[in-house]
Amino acid sequence: MESELLVDRREGWMVLTLNRPERLNALNEKLHRLLAEALEEAAHESCRAVLLTGTGRAFCAGEDVGGLALAAAEFQRSGALPPDLGVTVEAHYNPLIRRIRRLRKPVVCAVNGVAAGAGANIALACDIVLAARSAKFVQAFASIGLVPDSGGTFFLPRLIGEARARALALLGEPLPAETAQAWGLIWQVVDDGALRGEAEKLAARLAKGPTLSLAWIKEALNASSANDLDAQLDLERNLQSLAGRTPDYREGVLAFLEKRPANFTGRAS
Repeated sequence: MESELLVDRREGWMVLTLNRPERLNALNEKLHRLLAEALEEAAHESCRAVLLTGTGRAFCAGEDVGGLALAAAEFQRSGALPPDLGVTVEAHYNPLIRRIRRLRKPVVCAVNGVAAGAGANIALACDIVLAARSAKFVQAFASIGLVPDSGGTFFLPRLIGEARARALALLGEPLPAETAQAWGLIWQVVDDGALRGEAEKLAARLAKGPTLSLAWIKEALNASSANDLDAQLDLERNLQSLAGRTPDYREGVLAFLEKRPANFTGRAS
């Protein structure tokens, strides 16, 4: 039986493919565990970039509502207390978002179809998001009486502004990929048939980049929303001190002077 997460190890980078197409790649405990293990592996020095995508006609439909429906039905029959969904969020979704944001490597997301609920917000947690032209992003929580999680209430207003974020969260209407790009929610829309190839080219390019520099860029951008200008300037100074002592900085300068492509190693020494 094929794994629910396909892990394709390339030279210096990894492709992680959600593989529950019959459930629109909805997340369950097993898939969360496999993702956690794969992202832990990606933290090793040999991996310098990650591509996250899905199989079939959806990127990810969020939580597998089949399990929620069974629990709700049992609640109706027995009158017992319903399951605490906050426990599920804390055990699985919050750690996943933190792993993606804190991974010291760039994470590219290729949204190959519908990204709904937590699936949409997992995509938004990634560093660069490409989407198929037919893809849609749906904050589906309110339609089943829930609240956006997986960072949705954090990412949306910062990416597209409060007015649009409120409408998407409250109405739960699908947002076409081309509108998502126009609003600044994602990086790029490509034709459906070209998505995987374009995403792989981008991940391979990032895997050959100055990995430590890219990690510090992520760190600075992650901190910027909580910092005032003075704190951010201080952080930039400190990170630049570190970057300026790396072999990749020396190589980058030499390559520029010699008018050739840089051969970055991503190593500290």
